[in-house]
Amino acid sequence: MALKEESAAAQGMAGPVLVWGAGAIGGTVGAALVRAGHAVVFCDIEAEHVAAIRDPARGLAIEGPIENHTIHAPAWTPETMKGRFRRVLLCVKAQHTAEAARALLPHLAEDGFVVSLQNGLCEPVIAEVVGAARTVGAFVNFSADWLAPGRVLYGGRGALVLGELDGRITPRLEALHRLLALFEPNAVTTGNIQGYLWGKLGYAAMLFAQGIGEKGIADALARPELLPLWRELGTEVMRVAAAEGVTPLGFNGFDPAAFAPGAAEAAAAASVAAMVAFNRPNAKTHSGIWRDLWVRRRRTEVDAQLLPVAEAGRRHAIPTPALDRLIAQVHACETGARPMADANLTELLLKELLAP
Repeated sequence: MALKEESAAAQGMAGPVLVWGAGAIGGTVGAALVRAGHAVVFCDIEAEHVAAIRDPARGLAIEGPIENHTIHAPAWTPETMKGRFRRVLLCVKAQHTAEAARALLPHLAEDGFVVSLQNGLCEPVIAEVVGAARTVGAFVNFSADWLAPGRVLYGGRGALVLGELDGRITPRLEALHRLLALFEPNAVTTGNIQGYLWGKLGYAAMLFAQGIGEKGIADALARPELLPLWRELGTEVMRVAAAEGVTPLGFNGFDPAAFAPGAAEAAAAASVAAMVAFNRPNAKTHSGIWRDLWVRRRRTEVDAQLLPVAEAGRRHAIPTPALDRLIAQVHACETGARPMADANLTELLLKELLAP
């Protein structure tokens, strides 16, 4: 083996990329890597989606204002998956992380690693299964949606950040950055991946609130009467993050400092306006949370994203009343006990204003 090949193998960057979860995130990123000439293997639980990706007559179509193209690649269900891989991009919903990590473990090379291209604090869950040394953190905020077997909407670009769990900038992280920059040229590496993940949780709390209403992301955030709700949701997450020893970082209009305890209302209003401006041109008008609730009629990621924040708050004796009420409303929507309505957000706001 040549020296260059040995170096690549040592960094875990040799061989094809395994994308575990070929939906919105995995399908969009994986297709970009295929288009750039990389060998990619997809794995997904939806057999019809898998069949479409590997079918020469169909393939995986990426649609929307950013790109329109179709790729073909090897694709398997977890039960039929074979081989071992050094690079695994884990792109499943947060609540399925542990199950997916256990399923992919036999396919992870000893010198390989798993990258969490997910929402929420999934890295510790992955590390518990595959080991911390074989886990790489990531933060994503681009917009994509699974439309149908073989079809994914790429609705808008957004932040993509990569980071080792221990904060080091390693050769494998730099190589991974070069790889994923083929998808998002503005991708960056960081020594504080937890900061981005907690920043996303602050924004995610607002997306979960949008998800129980009728209006899209930009229109919901732009409702001026809801500013106190956005402030309280963001502030509760930022307060817990601080107790956890994390310094949240901003992205795409979300400014953690604007939602820190004691921050001025004008700062929050400016951040919300920036988030509205970022989301307004997006072809994906509603969050994946909204689609889970009202299109796919399935459970959301609320228990894997917001519930851990509320539980951490309780460990630190930090009340999270707005988050608690939001989680309860999302659960009611999941079970059909509460309909989709913008009044759901108004009710959250009124309860917040009337809280002692």
